[in-house]
Amino acid sequence: MKNAFISSLLLLFNLCMTGYSHAQTPVATNGQLHVAGTKLCNQQGHPIQLRGMSTQGLQWYAGCITDAALDTLTRDWKADILRVSMYVQEGGYETNPDKYTALVKQFVDKATARGLYALIDFHILTPGDPNHNTGNAIRFFTDIANTYKNNNNVLYEICNEPNGVNWASIKKYAEQVIPVIRAIDNDAVICVGTRGWSSLGLSEKSGAQEILDDTLSYPNIMYSFHFYAKTHQEAYLQHLDWASDRLPVFVTEFGTQEASGDGPNDLVLGQRYMDLMRKKKISWTNWNFSDNKASGAIWTSGTCAGNVWTTDRLKEAGLFIRKNMRSQR
Repeated sequence: MKNAFISSLLLLFNLCMTGYSHAQTPVATNGQLHVAGTKLCNQQGHPIQLRGMSTQGLQWYAGCITDAALDTLTRDWKADILRVSMYVQEGGYETNPDKYTALVKQFVDKATARGLYALIDFHILTPGDPNHNTGNAIRFFTDIANTYKNNNNVLYEICNEPNGVNWASIKKYAEQVIPVIRAIDNDAVICVGTRGWSSLGLSEKSGAQEILDDTLSYPNIMYSFHFYAKTHQEAYLQHLDWASDRLPVFVTEFGTQEASGDGPNDLVLGQRYMDLMRKKKISWTNWNFSDNKASGAIWTSGTCAGNVWTTDRLKEAGLFIRKNMRSQR
């Protein structure tokens, strides 16, 4: 009888802990997100900061996003969000739309099962004019929005890094794609890439003022900012500080290296970026969760194939990102 009683208590304890663990997931805690003023807010209306990782291109490194990898990211790193990065060109979506749409859904579902938010990245890079891909975007987001319209954990990033085009052209593209999503999923947060490889225009001798002068007129919109600390130094940090007081900004991609995602790290300036984003509750996803040779790929070569995700497998940038992801919020 005593043993049966103890077994019952243990069972009850385990059930309670399971419920407690589920309740503490980022999505269970924060629910449906929305934009209020310049801030990303949770279902209670409180400004929050999401922290997470971006995949590398799915056409190359989908094999890095294993169940064990995502469990590590969720339980050990304490991530809030996974950015699912689907290239459109470079052997990506346009070569096989059905295949890559299914692959995106696979990883969104894995993130959802772990209580993470999922940022679906329509990763345009070359060519840099998003209008080149309007038809692809409408097809893709129609399918994706119909699949996830009842989810409270999905965010959309409709163009990764526009380049070689002005803000008016980017806005024209956004005004064609956003209504397609909104007609199906009317409350999800949508991130819009900005001029100059999502530098808010800085990398093409402009700035966020051009967006302020001609903002998108939809609710729950954020503007993407990307930086690589070794290349994008003080002027970029200060512009992020200035712009984020005036626009809702989401750092959907960044690294501590050069703009190529490779080369030496600048962890001193990288930490200043981290501290600013923490202070102002600017959400971020780091580039990238793979084991390619570039210094911005956080895992050492062979990690993905070995499927062992211990800290001794991390590069310098990976240790830095993990530390900041786990730090006090």
